[in-house]
Amino acid sequence: MRFPLPWCSRRRFDQSLAGIGAVALIGSAAAMALTPGVSSASSHREAPLIAGDPRADNTDTYAFTSPDRPDTVTLVANWIPMEEPDGGPNFYSFADDARYNIKIDSSGDGRADLTYTWKFKTEIRDAKDQFLYNTGQVTSLTDKDLNVRQFYKLTVTNAHGHTRTLADNVPVAPSRVGPASMPDYRTLRDQAVRSVPGGATTFAGQAEDPFFADLRVFDLLYGGDLSERGSDTLAGYNVNTIALQVPKKALALHGDAEANPVIGVWSTTDRRGADAPGGRSTTPDEWRQVSRLGNPLVNEVVVPLKYKDAFNTLSPHQDRTVQPVVDKVLDPILPKLIEQVYGIPAPEPPREDLFEIYLTGICKACGPIKADLNAHRLNKDADRDAIVPAEELRLNMAVPPAQEPNRLGVLAGDLAGFPNGRRLADDVIDISLQAVEGAAQTGELVEALAEGDRVDNNEVPFEGSFPYVALPHTGPGAAPGGGSSGADKTSAAGTAGSAPAGAAAAGALLLGTGSFRLLRSRKKA
Repeated sequence: MRFPLPWCSRRRFDQSLAGIGAVALIGSAAAMALTPGVSSASSHREAPLIAGDPRADNTDTYAFTSPDRPDTVTLVANWIPMEEPDGGPNFYSFADDARYNIKIDSSGDGRADLTYTWKFKTEIRDAKDQFLYNTGQVTSLTDKDLNVRQFYKLTVTNAHGHTRTLADNVPVAPSRVGPASMPDYRTLRDQAVRSVPGGATTFAGQAEDPFFADLRVFDLLYGGDLSERGSDTLAGYNVNTIALQVPKKALALHGDAEANPVIGVWSTTDRRGADAPGGRSTTPDEWRQVSRLGNPLVNEVVVPLKYKDAFNTLSPHQDRTVQPVVDKVLDPILPKLIEQVYGIPAPEPPREDLFEIYLTGICKACGPIKADLNAHRLNKDADRDAIVPAEELRLNMAVPPAQEPNRLGVLAGDLAGFPNGRRLADDVIDISLQAVEGAAQTGELVEALAEGDRVDNNEVPFEGSFPYVALPHTGPGAAPGGGSSGADKTSAAGTAGSAPAGAAAAGALLLGTGSFRLLRSRKKA
């Protein structure tokens, strides 16, 4: 079967699907069946199965050039959505029986060339005669009053399956119990930031949830009349964060970040013997993927309900084989819903602009967006015949951090922002709304949706150095309902507030004279 896809898909995707997993997602009877080797879900409770397994639920993935260490890339992935600050007595921990992964595709074949894996273990000093997380004031990660502690082993596996240990027995920053128990939580956070061989830095622990959005978008698109906007649904909540800062040369194809600056990033969770759409693993010790996340909002608003759990079991190299999902990229549901509710005409399919953004990366040869930004085809040493469309968060590491970051990223001419990677402060809700309405292709914002969800920033500033995420919330009333008012808050990990539309200077060297200024308002001054 041939799919109506852009560039290389028309050349190569008549190849046999059987050799890459033969995903049986096509047809009603087999809609949720998968062949052995793949399994289930990810992102703020967006798929049915993973909603029941929060410790495996990957909520967001970020990848950006480190603003204070521009020779490195920072990778951030979060788990456990909607953590209440006062969550005792059993506070929030990573699962001991899971593997947490951040994967890098430097060649463009949709497979991981590097897999960074965090494996956790929990130690309880006194489980027999104590029920408390801590038994007194905790002033360090080695404090005897910290009753429940976690440690992890960090490994990296290359494309040939060779695994080496980068760090072992590394302490996790604990859940923030409260000011009486942990009067100086920043010290505990700092003690959990550790250097590892090769110039990398790692962190794992609790953090404030950096995702900001008014999720009343799911109530008939902000109430059916745009009346339900302006409150940050995630304000006041925490998550469990894994972060890694890595030299660019360690991530690039052949170790050459100048010749091969584009990487694809996604994160996953594996469990032993996990349930999957195709049934439970027959081998109790078999690791199965139960969560996957690259670009934000793909599974929430692109993938139909029928396929959500199954989609998150796949490796990106399999994405192009799943006809119903490919169809919904090329002919998405959301613009039709916007037209139904607000009368804004949906762009005509096939949406090769969205295919380019989500599945191939942006390049002049890839689709209708005529700019070379973050497609693997831009890597000089890449085998173009091996490159396949795959849903990954793509980052061109050659684009330097923006001097004046803009929350709308590439749409506003800020080439260091989403969808060229993702910074903590990128407003992915507003960007995505405009993208599905065709703004990346037309270069014009849809005026009726120009204000988006009216949540333009995180409710607290981000940190200026690794791991960049803010300290976790604590105290009564911290969640829910902080509600972002949209006031500007800046950070070294990206500016949440709007910057001038001319913030494209950072990418001028990448695009030359071919201006990629996509933020042009239809309303003339």
